[in-house]
Parts: sequence; structure tokens; C-alpha cells
Amino acid sequence: MVKVLMHGCNGRMGQVITGLVKEDAQIEIAAGVDTYLEIQNPYPVFASIGECDVEVDVVIDFSTAVALERVLDYCVEKQVPAVLCSTGYSEEQLQKIADASKKVAILKSANMSMGINLLLKLLKDAAKVLAPAGYDMELVEKHHNQKLDAPSGTALALADSMNDALGGEYHYVYDRSQARQKREKKEIGISAVRGGTIVGEHEVIFAGVDEVIEFKHTAFSRSVFGKGAVEAAKFLAGKPAGMYDMGDVIQF
Repeated sequence: MVKVLMHGCNGRMGQVITGLVKEDAQIEIAAGVDTYLEIQNPYPVFASIGECDVEVDVVIDFSTAVALERVLDYCVEKQVPAVLCSTGYSEEQLQKIADASKKVAILKSANMSMGINLLLKLLKDAAKVLAPAGYDMELVEKHHNQKLDAPSGTALALADSMNDALGGEYHYVYDRSQARQKREKKEIGISAVRGGTIVGEHEVIFAGVDEVIEFKHTAFSRSVFGKGAVEAAKFLAGKPAGMYDMGDVIQF
């Protein structure tokens, strides 16, 4: 049984994960951490991670980037692996994550969805076959009207997976309206749509002569990200120090 410390347990995703874990016999939340303490949970909740005196096997952090240093300090001191699900880390914080991974196992991913991370693997193979054959690559991502960044971090991760597979020779085009010119061969177009309550939709298009191949992922609720975090925690518990990502969780 993997024992989890849920950091950010009373946030939206913390509560989603709390519900998911109840249905999984291989894992349990032994304790939680949150500054908001007005929610009743079936485990003890501490106002700060430094106050937690419950022994755990892994930390899931779904809070904010501001709390990163406290999480890393706890994990290094206690030698407890961490699944980092927050976003918006600065370059300085990314370096701290890299430094901590030399002392304890750290898993960080731009998107915790199992489906998205499987798609990342599939796109690498597709790009290696289709791009040299002359297929153009385009990506369209859709999110709710409250999302601040565009394109999404997931869209960039998908584009990077294709570009890395092709030796990094391609450049990204975000707004074709700024230049009236023919599409270049070695470019990946990325378009962002914002509206309503769309949780997340990513479509990758390989357009060739008389043929179009599409890869599409749609998230209908945030539980897909929680499920990925749970699987990542089960994978990471007991692992040696190092930097991991969801690609390590999904093996085939």
C-alpha cells in the first residue's frame, strides 16, 4: 500500500484525487496539507508541510508554484519522492527541482493526463515517418475562457515532442495573420482557442497530399489529471533519486 501526503488537499484537484484514491486499493492518502482547513477529510490535514508528522511514501503536490521550495525541502530531508503537478515554475525554481532530483526521486510533467502522455510518445513516431514524407504539422488547442496562457503548456509539449524527434529543426508559428506568405516546410503551426468551459482539447494534424492524419485528445473533466497523478505516485514510491516524467510511467 502506497501512503501519500496530498499537498494542496483542499484545492480542486486535491479533492478530485482524494475521491479517486478511495476507489484504488493500492494507494491511500495518509495525510494532507492545505492552508484552508474548513473541509473535512478522512485523513489528518496540516496547515504547512513542515508540521506533518505522518510517515508517507510519496508526496503529490497540486498546490501552487509558491510552495515549491517548502515541498522540496521536506522531500529531501525526509527522503520522500515527490510528484510535482503544479505549473508556472520560474527558471530558478526549475533549477531547484533539478538540484533536488539529485538527492530524491522527482516526477514533473506539464500535463498529468495518461492520454496526453501516451500521445506524446505516439507523436514522436508519427513525426519521424510523416514529416520527412512532406506532411505539414499543425496543432490546435482549445481551453476555457479563464485560461491565462496561450498556447497551453501541453500544446508546447506536444510540439516539442515532434520537434525533438526531428532533431529540433522546426520552428513554431503562432499567428499567421502577421505575415502574408506561403507556409514554410519546417514549421509547426500552433493555434489557440479560448471559450466557455472547455477543460482541454488538443488536436495534432499531419496534412499531406490528398491525405490527412489527425491525433486528438479531449479532457471532459479534471479527473484525468488526478488519475495520472495517482498512477505517477504509485510508480514513483521507492524509486531512487533522479528526474522522472510521465513517459516513465507509461511503458510499452
